[in-house]
Amino acid sequence: MTNSYLKSIFALSIATILTGCGSTKTVGGSGLILTPVENIDATPLKISDLTTSEKNNWGHLDLVTDTIPGMSVDKAYAEIIKNKKGTKTIVAVLDSGIDLTHEDLVNVLWTNTKEKAGNGIDDDGNGYIDDIHGYNFLGESYNEQLEYVRMLRLGIGDAATLAKAKTKLDTKYNEALEGKQQYESIYQAVKNADADVKKYLKKETYTKEDLASINASDETMQRNVAILNQMFGINETIPGVLEDLTNGLKYYTEQLNYNLNIDFNGRAPVGDNAYDLTDVDYGNGNPKNRIDDESHGTHVAGIIAAERNNGKGVNGVANNVAIMSIRAVPNGDEYDKDIAKGIRYAVDNGARVINGSFGKSFSPNADWVYDAIKYAADKNVLFVHAAGNDGADLDNPVNANFPNDQINNGPEIADNVITVGALNPKYGSELVASYSNYGKINVDIFAPGTDIYSTYPNNDYEYSPGTSMAAPGVAGVAALVMSQYPSLTAAEVKKVILQSGLPIKTKVVLGKNTGKSGSLNEVSTSGKIANAYNALILASKVAAGQVKL
Repeated sequence: MTNSYLKSIFALSIATILTGCGSTKTVGGSGLILTPVENIDATPLKISDLTTSEKNNWGHLDLVTDTIPGMSVDKAYAEIIKNKKGTKTIVAVLDSGIDLTHEDLVNVLWTNTKEKAGNGIDDDGNGYIDDIHGYNFLGESYNEQLEYVRMLRLGIGDAATLAKAKTKLDTKYNEALEGKQQYESIYQAVKNADADVKKYLKKETYTKEDLASINASDETMQRNVAILNQMFGINETIPGVLEDLTNGLKYYTEQLNYNLNIDFNGRAPVGDNAYDLTDVDYGNGNPKNRIDDESHGTHVAGIIAAERNNGKGVNGVANNVAIMSIRAVPNGDEYDKDIAKGIRYAVDNGARVINGSFGKSFSPNADWVYDAIKYAADKNVLFVHAAGNDGADLDNPVNANFPNDQINNGPEIADNVITVGALNPKYGSELVASYSNYGKINVDIFAPGTDIYSTYPNNDYEYSPGTSMAAPGVAGVAALVMSQYPSLTAAEVKKVILQSGLPIKTKVVLGKNTGKSGSLNEVSTSGKIANAYNALILASKVAAGQVKL
């Protein structure tokens, strides 16, 4: 999932609260209760809005204790981990680059101690020069085309594939053009109304109550008040509305200028042939985000591993990890070559978990990535992948999201991949985020994804929604389990996470305006939401030989 795509869902609202619960479950006839909490069928629904504290930490909360569908991370630390550090576990963030100086990340970065910084020499002989905290496969590039646009520009693919790509480009380009025009129109209307009301009230800032006090006698002011009242329903402040509209306008502008522009070549600054796997002399050892807007990787890293209990910002899920930054996801679609090489780099340099919060609908060299995933499986490395944000059923071949581990819904190519869908913070029929992809075959589990508060560049912190935010939550749980029980294999950790989740039996709404619904066991492999507390309990039994998965 690209940075630009994340921007397209900045205005998604939190789901409304409805009904529904799950039940306890045992595994393999062992009698082990994987939900060692009160019967979640009796969990009351949360009526009140989330407090600021709850909003900033909802993914770590507990369904029964807090009536919020988090992953019980806080409970896991309070009752199981306590002061136990475990074994340090390396987690690779295969993404857009990370702010390597962020106050909440600087102390949890992986450091290649065999490499000397800045000497231009491959000191450790791993094939990469000056890779102190990871590697940058994008060089100094940032904006990129979507894959199907690149395929059309370069003539990659057979006639049927290129015809499909052309149809999609035409549709998406027109949608982006229309979106830009709509945002421009709304932005100008709000800006004009805001200026008129400020002048009328003789105030630079005003509230919804101030707006209600206006006794508008002319049509222009009546229209201004109506417009701004509508905007207050979207954001608490008009400056916030204007910022949201600016972000939306920027998103569509970038799509038209770069992502969907068939004449644009974003790879030029890199200098390699991106469709030649043997062209390896490219990139550099600085996997830092290049501009402040390139925030995706920083946000993902914080969800996994922001330094815990340091009095700053947020707490990551895992407490004894080292984050390896691999910059391979541009502001557009990633290249199969970079992803394949990024996975192999992570494996060869000691990562136990790789988080991949990206995805695309066309993948001309998917085999390169499949081979890298198999390589990771052979080396006992877990790959956690975001399901994608199209609100679509991935089991329908029309909605392909690459990479995946089940080609054409066939058998898994490897046993080390977890694909994660996204949850809203309020329990009920709209528990699954409307943007989240789903699929009984192709999505394994769900985790908190909407409005997750985490690290942003320049020591900042922001909320962001998406399956991109759900995947690192699960990657953090995986790292936590591996840290405490390092003898478990990647395949075992995958089974632990899937089998120990909370089973939710209620019907959930799927997609946006689709009219579709289903229970989680109908739209995911596990039928569950990830739960760190239960995962640690099951992992302890597996590690001790008391339970066989």
